[in-house]
Amino acid sequence: MKSSFNPNEQQQKLESKIVVALERVSEAFRVLLWNESKEHSLSPIQIQILIFLHFHNEEKCKVGYLAEEFNMTKATISDSVKILLSKNLVTKEIDSTDTRSFVIHLSEEGRKIAKKSSLFATVIEKPLQNLSDQEKKDMLNSMMNLITHLNKIGVISLQRMCFSCSFYEKKRNGHYCNFLNSPLKDYELRVDCPEHS
Repeated sequence: MKSSFNPNEQQQKLESKIVVALERVSEAFRVLLWNESKEHSLSPIQIQILIFLHFHNEEKCKVGYLAEEFNMTKATISDSVKILLSKNLVTKEIDSTDTRSFVIHLSEEGRKIAKKSSLFATVIEKPLQNLSDQEKKDMLNSMMNLITHLNKIGVISLQRMCFSCSFYEKKRNGHYCNFLNSPLKDYELRVDCPEHS
């Protein structure tokens, strides 16, 4: 098999061009996240944890869940959480049913940093606003199918998208959510759904 990063291969295969384009977009995310983390003297994963805690419910705010979310070991996430605790950006609440487990909460300062930092990718969102509605729908559908495939082969361990949800049903005339008891338009598909099951 030939490498997508070989320019000669890219000239012959559209798939190779798409892979390299995705790699460039992921590089932009890395640069933006790194810049945001430097501003707060944190690591990129620590910023990601703060942002995640800001937008997700308590049951997802535990070390084990965060490890799955970010495809990292529990030890790596624990180390990051310890640093966030030492900087008073998070607090922990021991689980009354399991003293080895705890829920991580943002402190007031952690909440401020998370809120500001959650905007780090707006520079990537802006050019997407120039696409037509159909181009955006096609892109979303393609990305969701790619994420689903990566999940099935074990590259991405956790996802909360419609396509992997027990409430989701693909019907002849489109998408259907059994939680909402409603058909879904392409633009209503969720990539991060709080009701995912």
